[in-house]
Amino acid sequence: MASAFVVGDKFRGKVKGLLENANSSLPERLKEELEETLGKAEPTTLSFSTARKLKKYLQENGHPFYLHELLEDSSLHLPEVVKPPRNPELVARLEKIKAKLANEEYNRITRNVNAQELNRSGTLADIGLQVRSAKAVVVTVFNFLVTVVATFACSYMGSQYLFTDTTARVISAVIAASVVGLAELYVLVRTMEGELGEL
Repeated sequence: MASAFVVGDKFRGKVKGLLENANSSLPERLKEELEETLGKAEPTTLSFSTARKLKKYLQENGHPFYLHELLEDSSLHLPEVVKPPRNPELVARLEKIKAKLANEEYNRITRNVNAQELNRSGTLADIGLQVRSAKAVVVTVFNFLVTVVATFACSYMGSQYLFTDTTARVISAVIAASVVGLAELYVLVRTMEGELGEL
């Protein structure tokens, strides 16, 4: 945190003039602090406490310039923050934790990799698994089609007791088949989603 100003040439010039002026009634302590400030090597810093004393003196004695005019070409002195050295035990512990987390991440990523299944040609068991998977898809699609067609047929035949017109019977059968088809699709998608989640 800043606790001093880095003073510029304007400050030096005006304060030198103030110090050299025989008529100025600078307090002894303030005079010593200002001389010490001007005697410092570059960068010259002026503490906030000395700046407050100077401001008070200028206000009380009605000088024609103000502190902000003196510090116009000055800047805040921000001391460099010195970081304390890190505890070697803490550093070693952090390294261990990082290595452990990296190992856990690697194990999580490679969890479903099996070195015995890395051959590119595949085995008969793999072919059988693919055939069973394809057979399940064909059976599911066939089941869907049979359900929709059967719903259409049942609705068409059953609607003869409600409607005498063929157009109304066909429309009611299409509506019933659509509703059942959408329900089947919903169940199919949920089932496939569950199977994919298990992989």
